[in-house]
Amino acid sequence: MTLAEEIVTLASAKSLTVTCAESCTGGMVAAAITDVAGSSAIFERGFVTYANLAKQEMLGVSGATLDAHGAVSEQVAREMAAGARSAARADVAVAISGIAGPGGSEFKPEGRVCFALAQNGDVSSETVEFGAIGRANVRARARDHALRLIRDALITK
Repeated sequence: MTLAEEIVTLASAKSLTVTCAESCTGGMVAAAITDVAGSSAIFERGFVTYANLAKQEMLGVSGATLDAHGAVSEQVAREMAAGARSAARADVAVAISGIAGPGGSEFKPEGRVCFALAQNGDVSSETVEFGAIGRANVRARARDHALRLIRDALITK
């Protein structure tokens, strides 16, 4: 069973809904979930907010947070997750913002991805350094990590 199939099975069994707010993955998490038959019962909408303006307009991310920490930060990922959960009226929301590459800087290297999970009014976050493994690989690993975060949250709900 794939991670996405596990998510649909777990969420369906518990009558829970999920959503996602994606930047560097560009909708890959939503695509993985909606590839599963029956996903419409647990997934109503997701958000691809690649630009900062989209993060602000669609998810309510603060301009001050973006200015202070940059889009690739746990602070922004937390605001993205909380905003997505609220906008979708979902039980669980995951957010992803990172630098898939090529490029980056000494302060924010290629392969750095920030994740956040919003549920029960709580928001947690973490940063994963995937390294300079190539754009496609960073995006795929970020997608899979986000799916694991959702699955694990559903197991404990």
